[in-house]
Amino acid sequence: MDLAARDLELFMNGHKYKVGEMVEFHPGGSYLAKTRGQYEVLRLLPAEGDGYQYRVKNLTDGHERIVHEGQID
Repeated sequence: MDLAARDLELFMNGHKYKVGEMVEFHPGGSYLAKTRGQYEVLRLLPAEGDGYQYRVKNLTDGHERIVHEGQID
């Protein structure tokens, strides 16, 4: 395994959700309530602040956003 592949594997092991997985987004703070709903995980992103981040896509309107792991389940 080359260094880049090893780094990617280590990076991905800490995430709770996987690419392609369906999750429920629970917005808080400055997010509008209408953004709540079913999303597909598109990409795993590095940790920032309290935890890992994800790029997700809304299954209804196709809108993509970056969310923290604590905002989805």
